[in-house]
Amino acid sequence: MGGNRFYLIIILGLLSAIGAFSIDTYISGFPSIAADFHVSIDTVSYSISSFFLGICIGQMICGPLLDRFGRRKPLLIGLFLYTLASVGCALSTSIEMLIVVRFFQALGGCVGIVAPRAIVRDIFPLNEIARVFSLLVLVLGVSPIIAPTIGSYLIIGSGWQSVFWLQVIIGLSLLITVFFFLPESRPGDVSMSLHPKVVSVNFFRIFTNTQFITYALCGAVVSSGVYAYLAGSAVVFMKIYGVNEQQYGYIFGMTAAGLIGSSQLNTLVLRRRTSMAIIRIVLPIQAVLGLLLVGLSVAGLHTFNSMVLFVLVFISCQGFIQPNTTALSLAPFTKDAGSASALMGAIQMSFGASATALVGWLGNGTSIPLTAIMAACPVIALLILLAGKLIAPLPPVPHLFSEEDRRGTEDVS
Repeated sequence: MGGNRFYLIIILGLLSAIGAFSIDTYISGFPSIAADFHVSIDTVSYSISSFFLGICIGQMICGPLLDRFGRRKPLLIGLFLYTLASVGCALSTSIEMLIVVRFFQALGGCVGIVAPRAIVRDIFPLNEIARVFSLLVLVLGVSPIIAPTIGSYLIIGSGWQSVFWLQVIIGLSLLITVFFFLPESRPGDVSMSLHPKVVSVNFFRIFTNTQFITYALCGAVVSSGVYAYLAGSAVVFMKIYGVNEQQYGYIFGMTAAGLIGSSQLNTLVLRRRTSMAIIRIVLPIQAVLGLLLVGLSVAGLHTFNSMVLFVLVFISCQGFIQPNTTALSLAPFTKDAGSASALMGAIQMSFGASATALVGWLGNGTSIPLTAIMAACPVIALLILLAGKLIAPLPPVPHLFSEEDRRGTEDVS
């Protein structure tokens, strides 16, 4: 079982990374894409927003399909669509075409984000899922380390189109892997209707679960700070600090390494602390870091080294927060874990798309818009967490809530 578990986590991690890989490999090519299409770098960043929008909408579609038909069939169909759309990205002749095709690429790739979370909820006991999500970050986090470097070398050597041909290969490889090596974790439930009204009612039921919405919103808002960084960091480091594409890839990889390291440290801390306790410690720290980050930007006191250092620590906090908010969000659900995973992901991507669009809209050639958005995210998430603690019912699940956490909500649950 140990060996099977190892390979399962690797496969699920690779599937989860498809979205990040689709961004990280081409983000350093923004200047080249902008030059070819005669547009600004900020305009190219809208291709990230369209990708997030596609993932957001696609998750709402594939979630019920995962519950109705099982996990494998929707995965195979989604990966096929992703691969086909990747071909379209490589053949794009205008920025408008690239933005549109990226949307359809995300529609297919989103199933690689939703299904792994549902499969983890299917297979592992509740007191292990936060650790498993941290292990998935280990695989997922490799993408930001190697993808920008791979992408930058491909772009320099063969043009930005080669990045999307690489994504075609990745899509085909994952399609084959799922077909031959990923077992079905939960057979389809024929009793689950796909009628739009029934699906909407089910989503509403999940959405109004107070535990779900508290931690789903908390995780989504915190993640938006990372998405804002994805969209705006190229402008900040390349245009303001003058780094080249390869150097930017190294910076990107450094922050990803911090995310990986913190997520693995999270698995160790979970042996002594609950998921809720970890969030309550790390989230305020990230909020303070964000305020310092934007404060130094406004004051004009940031050096290149200080910007890299603050961003590194800020992003590293995500490795403690995201696995635990994900585990807490999905804990109340079993047979409809696919829909819950989809709704959680859609909420996250909605906030992510808004944050990336806001970075492009507010872009003024300084680091202030990016750092302000990054700072606002953990502050807002902290307010959501504090408000949700008063109303969210806390189940007696080890490693998710402590006895103190549960007693704190007995009167209101």
